[in-house]
Amino acid sequence: MVVQAYILIQTDVGKAAEVAQAIAKIKGVTLAEDVTGPYDVIVRAEARNVDELGKLVVSKVQNLDGITRTLTCPVVHI
Repeated sequence: MVVQAYILIQTDVGKAAEVAQAIAKIKGVTLAEDVTGPYDVIVRAEARNVDELGKLVVSKVQNLDGITRTLTCPVVHI
């Protein structure tokens, strides 16, 4: 079963569009859009398991320039 999550991202001022474009190119990311509100970018991502999802967020997403904070929200399938 694939693990899916939304990643809510805060960026430096003026960096949202640039960050969204960069994240959209990462393997495992299915959607990345810059938005308004308390978060600047919302990402939908998927991985084979929770460990891979964590590695995606920590090693790929959080290392991009312009990101100040992330919040990962796993999707619950009932």
